[in-house]
Amino acid sequence: MADEKVTPRLQEKYSAEILPAMKEKFGRKNEHSLPRLEKIVVNMGVGTAVTDKKHVDDAVASLTLITGQKPLVTRARKSIANFKLREGMPIGAKVTLRGARMYEFFDRLVAIAIPRVRDFRGLKDTGFDKSGNYSMGLTEQLVFPELNPDKFMRPQGLNITFVTTGSSDDESREMLKMFGMPFKSEEKEEAGAA
Repeated sequence: MADEKVTPRLQEKYSAEILPAMKEKFGRKNEHSLPRLEKIVVNMGVGTAVTDKKHVDDAVASLTLITGQKPLVTRARKSIANFKLREGMPIGAKVTLRGARMYEFFDRLVAIAIPRVRDFRGLKDTGFDKSGNYSMGLTEQLVFPELNPDKFMRPQGLNITFVTTGSSDDESREMLKMFGMPFKSEEKEEAGAA
């Protein structure tokens, strides 16, 4: 019983609902030409690690709890005297999620973490890189319920990059919307500006 693999909810939704909807919307029969979520990279830069090495350990611990995977400690590539930074010093942590873990993290991000952001009015859709990949940032790691606020008291932000196989930003944006990403809509922005 313990060996049974459970398919994540968003992965099932992708194959059952999103793929057929994209086939119809983009007018393609080959589903391999449609955008697909390849990986999610969660990155946490720790600028204060120059003065206190414990901050990198805190970042590693929080990313492990958030993603369920042990992060890679990123190190400085070159020395910068003005920042008291030496080549090889640990300055951050990152995790690359693929497969079931990626879909489970994405589900928790959309369903639980993003709605907990204070004064949230939708994600800007300007984070696309012209190749179909989307990057967003969170200013506070404590929007994830896995983290105990008593243990992680220092505020720390993180960046999340969605790497897709989409050939254009519009296709990838449409796919992420179908997954439930809460992008700001143009109508709301125009109504707010008027």
